[in-house]
Amino acid sequence: MALHKGTEKHKEHLLSVNPFYGEANPVGGMTEAPPRHQLPDTPLPPSTAYQLVHDELMLDGNSRLNLATFVTTWMEPQAGVLMSECRDKNMIDKDEYPRTAELERRCVAMLADLWNAPDPAAAVGCSTTGSSEACMLAGMAFKRRWARRNADRYPGARPNLVMGVNVQVCWEKFCNFWEVEARLVPMEGDRFHLDPQAAAELCDENTIGVVGILGSTFDGSYEPIAELCAALDGLQERTGLDVPVHVDGASGAMIAPFLDENMVWDFRLPRVASINTSGHKYGLVYPGVGWALWRDKEALPEELVFRVNYLGGEMPTFALNFSRPGAQVVAQYYTFLRLGRDGYRAVQQTTRDVARTLAGKIEALGDFRLLTRGDELPVFAFTTRGDLPYDVFDVSRRMREHGWLLPAYTFPPNREDLAVLRVVCRNGFSHDLADLFLDDLARLLPDLRRQPHPLTKDRDAATSFHH
Repeated sequence: MALHKGTEKHKEHLLSVNPFYGEANPVGGMTEAPPRHQLPDTPLPPSTAYQLVHDELMLDGNSRLNLATFVTTWMEPQAGVLMSECRDKNMIDKDEYPRTAELERRCVAMLADLWNAPDPAAAVGCSTTGSSEACMLAGMAFKRRWARRNADRYPGARPNLVMGVNVQVCWEKFCNFWEVEARLVPMEGDRFHLDPQAAAELCDENTIGVVGILGSTFDGSYEPIAELCAALDGLQERTGLDVPVHVDGASGAMIAPFLDENMVWDFRLPRVASINTSGHKYGLVYPGVGWALWRDKEALPEELVFRVNYLGGEMPTFALNFSRPGAQVVAQYYTFLRLGRDGYRAVQQTTRDVARTLAGKIEALGDFRLLTRGDELPVFAFTTRGDLPYDVFDVSRRMREHGWLLPAYTFPPNREDLAVLRVVCRNGFSHDLADLFLDDLARLLPDLRRQPHPLTKDRDAATSFHH
């Protein structure tokens, strides 16, 4: 979560209360305006408190028009009802809520089967608050396995984790929090994600693992997981180093099984030790729920597992968080039941079709160059032609005037020179909405072309890419 600090010392502004917020008599129902940054002295009527918060939240962007987020912004009403019925259930209390725990177990079994675990019954997994926690857990398992194998050298030797510079920030956090050296493969030319051979060359006896991303957030492209495993196989043949792979499938692990069935990226590759995904992304559930799975018990050190009382016995758990609602896990099970393989395939194919079609129409406008086309993740990145008097940050700022949240950002090393726009197509972003987006973009172009030069003074301040 973001870190916040208290308000600076200044004259306190009070919230403005409309007289009509009173229960009946607008005057009789009035109360003293409450402060913004400290607890009020007296209670407010529930309708007044609701309206004050509701009105302030109106200034947030419309989540359905947010083309930056990967997170699910639409679910069926029935899912919402189930979530409201379960939001008071604490997932950690397995004994008190045994059926919620059972639904979690079933989801893990379904994912183990979906990701081709050699023996789905032997796979180990858990729900998390999202992919960030799942990645932390996978990294912890990597480090503990490495430390156990190198007990004669650790803690003297410093462990390292190899990954592309395009990884999500949660991996940088893991390395920082757990004192692991991050070895990053930079971007080069038109390669915007990890290169398998370059990753293998960064590995040594202190490498706890390599992370491959099935769906880079920067451009929506899949990293070549099979080629990465092959490069590490070659490394083991030459040096004897046995380096495991974790697949960060935050988005792609819920796309590839349905749309790219012939692509081998999952537990069919013996070197893949663990996989995570975000149920609240292309798993089609509201935030926040993620999943982490290990191919077998050997991949998850037993000393990391805690035991909780469950129906008079013990249930193994692995988590950083403790209390959290069961609503999202229940919603995930509902969605698995509701859609099945055919349903997921239809939803994801529609989303990919929207991405491909919109990408092609944007390219046809003539002002933009596509980096990706939405044919892996339903996500594509594009940039402006070099001879135009505006840049991607101008486009992002102007599209916001129409309600569209279109992220603009620069790429990491060694492509800091490249600034792009990115469109994330999710379930609920229909062909109709895509056409409205295109119409608004096309209407802006004449004004943008008349600019004397790009108007962005500070790219770092202008960037709207934060996840």
